[in-house]
Amino acid sequence: MRLKQFQCIAAIFFISCYFYTLKAQNTSASSKWTPEDIINTRYMRSVSFSPNHNLVVWTQQKAVKKKDKFVSNIYLTRLDLQDEGVFKTIQLTNLDENDYSPIFSKDGEDIYFLSSREKGKKLWKMSIYGGEPKAVKEFKNGISNIQWKTNNTLLFISNEGETLREKELKDKKDNTIVVEDSLHWKPQRIYAYNLKTKSLQRVTQNTKPVGTYTVSPNGNWLIYSVNRSRSYASDAQKDPFYYLQNLVTGKTIQLLQSFQFPAYSFQFSNNSKGFYFISATASDPEWNGAGISELYYYDIEKNQVSKVNLKWKYGIGRGFTVVGNDVLVTLANRAYYTLAYYTKSGNHWKKSTMDLGEMTNHVLPLSVSKDGEKIIYQYSTASKLPKFYISDLSKKTFLNTSEVVKLNKNLANKTITKSEVFIWKGYNNEEVTGILYYPTDYQKGKKYPLILSIHGGPAGVDTDTWSERWSTYPNILAQRGAFVLKPNYHGSSNHGLSYVESIKGNYYIPELEDITKGIKALEKRGFIDTDKMGTMGWSNGAILTTMLTVKYPTMFKFAAPGAGDVNWTSDFGTCRFGVSFDQSYFGGAPWDDVDGKFYNENYIIKSPLFEIEKIQTPTIIFHGSNDRAVPRDQGWEYYRGLQQVGKTPVRFLWFPNQPHGLKKITHQLRKMKEELAWIDFYLFNKSSEKNEAFKKESPLATLLQKKNVKQTKTGVYGILFKEKLLPETAQIKKDSIEIGIFEVTNAQFKSYNPNYTYTSGKDNYPAVVSKSDAEAYVVWLSSFTQQKYRLPTANEAKKLQEKAHKIGAKENTLQFWAGYNITFDEVSLLNQKIALLNPYALLKEVGSFKGCTVGKATLYDLGGNVAEYAQEGSYGYSAYDYCDPNNSDTTTSEYIGIRVVKE
Repeated sequence: MRLKQFQCIAAIFFISCYFYTLKAQNTSASSKWTPEDIINTRYMRSVSFSPNHNLVVWTQQKAVKKKDKFVSNIYLTRLDLQDEGVFKTIQLTNLDENDYSPIFSKDGEDIYFLSSREKGKKLWKMSIYGGEPKAVKEFKNGISNIQWKTNNTLLFISNEGETLREKELKDKKDNTIVVEDSLHWKPQRIYAYNLKTKSLQRVTQNTKPVGTYTVSPNGNWLIYSVNRSRSYASDAQKDPFYYLQNLVTGKTIQLLQSFQFPAYSFQFSNNSKGFYFISATASDPEWNGAGISELYYYDIEKNQVSKVNLKWKYGIGRGFTVVGNDVLVTLANRAYYTLAYYTKSGNHWKKSTMDLGEMTNHVLPLSVSKDGEKIIYQYSTASKLPKFYISDLSKKTFLNTSEVVKLNKNLANKTITKSEVFIWKGYNNEEVTGILYYPTDYQKGKKYPLILSIHGGPAGVDTDTWSERWSTYPNILAQRGAFVLKPNYHGSSNHGLSYVESIKGNYYIPELEDITKGIKALEKRGFIDTDKMGTMGWSNGAILTTMLTVKYPTMFKFAAPGAGDVNWTSDFGTCRFGVSFDQSYFGGAPWDDVDGKFYNENYIIKSPLFEIEKIQTPTIIFHGSNDRAVPRDQGWEYYRGLQQVGKTPVRFLWFPNQPHGLKKITHQLRKMKEELAWIDFYLFNKSSEKNEAFKKESPLATLLQKKNVKQTKTGVYGILFKEKLLPETAQIKKDSIEIGIFEVTNAQFKSYNPNYTYTSGKDNYPAVVSKSDAEAYVVWLSSFTQQKYRLPTANEAKKLQEKAHKIGAKENTLQFWAGYNITFDEVSLLNQKIALLNPYALLKEVGSFKGCTVGKATLYDLGGNVAEYAQEGSYGYSAYDYCDPNNSDTTTSEYIGIRVVKE
């Protein structure tokens, strides 16, 4: 008896849990990662505390399918109010527009923000207490980068408006671009808007565009940069000028003239007496070559710059945050990031390394309160989804930690593969790090395929941090049964100056040695089958992928390069930063006389295009048509070379109007799905099951869905048992109840009651019976089979009704027969027409509509055809019932049948 009670309770609990989910799926399938899961993972961004530190405003990105783009919405979290143990969070904006750059008013009562709504030229405001956002002012020349100067005055970047020349060209519809036209370089300036007087003022008088700016907490000082050359992005010549302006007196002085590298990330100390900033150091400042980032402090009164001694050879990893007058720095630490607190004392700083327990080396600060007492941060590892916490901040640790907001609940049941920081000896016998992901169902002693997922840069880095996105998605690859290695080859950042500079003038050699030695290290550990390997990557990851297939033509079963170079000569002229990048890594320009030749041979011998005939690896190429980082024609040269040589299959996907990083939802998903299909075919020998002529919502799909349903030789649904036709059931989940696939049919009910009659040829139509007949039927079924059959309990019926209400309008209900989305007020009129028909005329053969999934079971007609009896009352809808979208209660139906439950 107890066992039966337990089974019943367990069944109710499971059905309840199932219907709570957004979409019914097979349990094992729902634990697997999909491309959609990857691109829809949620993060806290643009986080800031209110002045009283009781509120937090932040943004979160969402995918807007109908616009095929991602947008940002604004959220408010109350730290003084909890709901079920979690801080109360309110979504403030929810349009399909991009709402961004939220900042609290100085009194903390309002939030100001920018938005793409209404042409994106307005400043918006909304109360922390709710209500619709209000447009504060429209800035016809645009508005960006808003910052507070005083309680009532905002600074922002804009321009002076259209010139006569611009107006005339616009009237002529002349969209000709004069490349790097320095004569008509439009200056961006900093302006001030007073919210109280509604007055506008020009703050800076620069004649060339402002780059970045920061205003001091007391509103007295402004540090800003001014760009000097239209070709700076390409050749890195003429670094920006930096100015410090006294906003009280208007006096402006130029700063940092002796610095060889650009400065950035300016942040004032809370006392407004100085500011911190970052600048790099490297051996080739003329090209702003890759180096390590260092921290500096400028003392306004002394007009003096001091280098903050980080006491750390790897430099800064992910920036810094000012805490009062001190600074919290995220240090580079090879495959990790390490937090350190630096206490300012005069012109010196005392270092305290943060001890965060298991979070050490895995924390990314997002915001620190103005009083320096609280911090919000992201914690994750390569195998732990990001979580977002708030803690009290001390100089050595975090205290009183709480989760500030819970994101990605929909991913909680996903299987996350094991990962580790893998270290091996590479080029020059130096240590190389990487992130190694294990196959999801890894078994010790078994060898698996290996997929290289190579980062860009080359001065990028892969760390022990959650990093799943459209360009790299190791968990999807791991669940296919492969190891995934993300190598931090020589030239990567986070590993020190000599490491990041080791490939200058030496491009490809250290990187390829690192990667191939990493493969050998994995082979030595018995992890991988070297006959089953592939390589993929975006940008510099694609560049290295391509050269690997040139140097090792038979090593890999597939290659999937995205936005990679094959011809460095053309890259020099067409890449947005080609002059500086190429000269830094290839030792000069293509026309430089090198080693007695009248040209720089590196541009030839380092270009895969000139050895492309060696490639034998099946290759799928991706490129955006508007890419200026790795120009689009590199993709065409790559494709044309492989296509003309003809030694290997090649496929080229060209994404219209996309920059270096794909922005459109459709393009991100297409890239991933095409790539996975290529990997499945060439690495796992698995052909695609997709049929381009087959529509999932078609009648054929419904028919195929039923192909394994039990039926007699004459096509009557059911299972023959001792010459009686019984209803087929399907298990909801392992060790749980079973439920009827169909409603009990006429033929099945007649097996119980030989006197039951129905129209000839309608054996597979649902039996419409009385409640007493339904109860008697399940009693007979239990006795005849010696197994327990019953009607659904009240709790089960409640959940089944919820499901029926969701799908009823798309099944055999009154909506179907109306042929349109009928309204409540039209039902009585439609019934006048239905009354002219014979009884049962609207009923259809069971399974005429697409089935729905309940746990592991596929059920038919749950939302229509006939309603169904429960132990108490009934649930669902018949073909004669209106599935009211505004009322989910059970309807009173005249056409009711049976769906059995089997324990």
